Amino acid sequence: MIDSQTLFVFFSTAILLALSPGPDNLFVMAQSAQNGRAAGFAVTLGLCTGLIGHTLAVAFGLAAIVRSSEMAFSMLKAAGALYLLYLAWQAWRAGSDPGEAERVSALSGWSLFRRGIVMNLTNPKVSFFFLAFLPQFADPGHGSMFGQFLQLGFLFIVATLIVFGLVSLLAGGLGERFRNSPSALKIVNRSAATVFVGLALKLALSER
Repeated sequence: MIDSQTLFVFFSTAILLALSPGPDNLFVMAQSAQNGRAAGFAVTLGLCTGLIGHTLAVAFGLAAIVRSSEMAFSMLKAAGALYLLYLAWQAWRAGSDPGEAERVSALSGWSLFRRGIVMNLTNPKVSFFFLAFLPQFADPGHGSMFGQFLQLGFLFIVATLIVFGLVSLLAGGLGERFRNSPSALKIVNRSAATVFVGLALKLALSER
């Protein structure tokens, strides 16, 4: 197994990476501000569930296959971009209607959990990142590479849960102050829609 010093360096790096601005934490921030802390936590759990899939993809070598296939990469990228545009349309449609916001909030739980999973799994860049990042901390001399990848993936998920959980708390708290005001609610929803469109464009224009 991997030695404790290497694990500490890996975990510290994972925390810093989770803190750096990126599609996932912006997604959590937007969902938390729009729908509340619970929604942010649900999305975070979904994103982390998606990370399990990426970890297994690296461990089984599937990420390398996707990276080498232009068609697989393009299909995943298109699916992710279209889904983000759908979420942007929902957020924009909610506008300043508190009733619509409550309806979206009521869909939290499984619905937002699934959003997190889809958002994460349809971003091939995450698999490529794991494919480049995890092997740097694994060593064939320390036993099964499969087991080491699972260990590193688990630590990365823990780091993500900690950071994105804090993002959910902060963004959800700020959003709560605005959701009772129709004009402020409109700003929150339109801002969330803008973030989703930006993420969709970033993903659609990304290259391998």
